[in-house]
Amino acid sequence: MSLDGVPPPDPVEELRARFGPAILAQQPTADGCPVLWVAPEAAPAIHRFLKEEIPQPFPLLSDLWCIDETERQQRAGQPASGVTVCTHLVSLTRNADIRLKIACDAGAPSMPTLTGVYPNADWYEREAFDMFGLHFEGRDDHRRILMSPLWEGHPLRKAHYARATERPPFRMTEAHFDATEAAMQPDPARWGQPVERDGHELMVLNFGPHHPSTHGVFRIVLGLDGEEVVWAEPDIGYHHRGVEKMAERQTWHGFIPYCDRVDYLGGVIHELPYLLAVERLCGITVPPRAQMIRVMLSEFYRINSHLLFYGTMAQDVGAMSPVFYMFTDRERIHRIMETITGARMHPAFFRIGGVAMDLPSGWDGLVRELLDWLPPRLDEYDRMVLQSELFRVRTRDIGTYDTAQALAWGTTGPQLRATGCDWDLRKTRPYSGYEQFDFEVPVGHRGDCYERTWVRAEEIRQSLRIIRQCVENMPEGPVKADHPLTTPPARDRSFADIETLIHHFLAMSQGTVVPAGEATGQVEGNRGLTQYSIVSDGGTESYRTRIRTPSFAHLQMIPVMVPGMTVADIVVQIAAVDFVMSDVDR
Repeated sequence: MSLDGVPPPDPVEELRARFGPAILAQQPTADGCPVLWVAPEAAPAIHRFLKEEIPQPFPLLSDLWCIDETERQQRAGQPASGVTVCTHLVSLTRNADIRLKIACDAGAPSMPTLTGVYPNADWYEREAFDMFGLHFEGRDDHRRILMSPLWEGHPLRKAHYARATERPPFRMTEAHFDATEAAMQPDPARWGQPVERDGHELMVLNFGPHHPSTHGVFRIVLGLDGEEVVWAEPDIGYHHRGVEKMAERQTWHGFIPYCDRVDYLGGVIHELPYLLAVERLCGITVPPRAQMIRVMLSEFYRINSHLLFYGTMAQDVGAMSPVFYMFTDRERIHRIMETITGARMHPAFFRIGGVAMDLPSGWDGLVRELLDWLPPRLDEYDRMVLQSELFRVRTRDIGTYDTAQALAWGTTGPQLRATGCDWDLRKTRPYSGYEQFDFEVPVGHRGDCYERTWVRAEEIRQSLRIIRQCVENMPEGPVKADHPLTTPPARDRSFADIETLIHHFLAMSQGTVVPAGEATGQVEGNRGLTQYSIVSDGGTESYRTRIRTPSFAHLQMIPVMVPGMTVADIVVQIAAVDFVMSDVDR
């Protein structure tokens, strides 16, 4: 059902009618999303049809990733494939998704590029080449994006080693050091960028990777004509840790702590989409109390993330005081999280089927104190920041874009809502019980740096509103599902009978056996659409875990947004994106 209540035409039937034999197969998944295998040569036309020609189109390419099928056993009903390319498309007007798959050869995988249809496919295709060796016909280049230019092999292929201990000891020689330094030198000609304008040589400037305003190890190479930016080339990957590869070597339960570290400011938020996908494969229904605990903790971490953005955004513009006040507020929230979960930034508190433990005695008093403390301070921050003439001058009409541009580049979350689009998964596709909460979705209309700040400031107030409803309406009952695949099983039952004790021992020592299949979990993260797409081969470990992060998509807009800006405005634009490099690089 679309958002306006009118049933849209079935996209699967429309694709079959239009493209006939190019639609090779339809694959069922645990999340119910339509999945179609399409012929490689028809992929660009099919994607263009879904984006531009079909009624109520799919303008958002939320993700593009690959699966190395060479060691997969459970593939009944799927076409033969060595490396499978998956694209995930979203229609806001239909409030629906569709996933397309393209089968490629294992030895030399290739398919036509999709950058002519979806501009944001550029970085995703570079990542697919970097991680899987996939070549896209029609691309100008296949530069690596996350790994070093000198890296050998493609890390997410099954044949590639996962641990350094599987290779001979690395020794940094002088020759290797010199080669690495040479490979990192700016090369505008290779990037297709000009070296002069109007007969004047452009200055090439390294902005980062170690610079306070890049908010992490992030480098942008700028071509400057005086103070004006002519072109920009983002360089990411300095924070890459191979978390998707790690997922293939961890048990389903053991991977949960890694989720916290994808966006290290989001706390439990990244745990939720991963667990939603696992629970769909397992057929687990989470109890109401556990769902509300998940919502409450997620909103606390959303507030903490937004407060950090709010303070550092003001600091980057030139106001020093707000960040100190906001860190005081963040500390109060960290203490509440520590009381409830035992940790501050990385609690790893959610579990398959629920949460780790029940809320401690007195938790509601601590939360109510914060709910009374924070709103007056938010009013003061509005006066210090949003009503400041300095802040308005530095952010109004800087980095402006509209909804169509935002969707073309995969932009979601506050970055999208600042353009006037009210798409928020908590409202449009409620999960974990969000449908029972009364809250509003703040939206702007200009899409500039000022309104991106305003939207996040207002979202803090709405998160407080949701948390208050959690305190006042927290249901009684269990905090973990009564299901054989819930991990770990309830401790009290393990002490009661030998069968449950054996199950507990096996689940903890060997890992939970998740049924074979595919599922996707999506949440409205603190920065936008956060999506985990998992593949189980019927074992105790994930066969493939794909993590779609909003920061990766948002940084891709920089080369489009910053030409014509001054260097000082770039600082403001970067701050307004509110990215985290661990979220970009994974």
